[in-house]
Amino acid sequence: MADTTRITVALPTEQVAEAVARQLRHRLFGTDLVRHQEEHGAFTEKESAEAHCRIFGTTGTARRHLNG
Repeated sequence: MADTTRITVALPTEQVAEAVARQLRHRLFGTDLVRHQEEHGAFTEKESAEAHCRIFGTTGTARRHLNG
């Protein structure tokens, strides 16, 4: 398990719930992507750029994000 640090922060309950849900979705999505690539091979740069555009609604910035 990863190292952890205990902190105390007061946040609205709704904000905490949204953050936890977002983290879980992110983790599950990452697991699904790894599984897909293990079964079907790595994504091409074009596939990655198209996915980025669909997820984030961008057109010209996807390639820049892929290349660093």
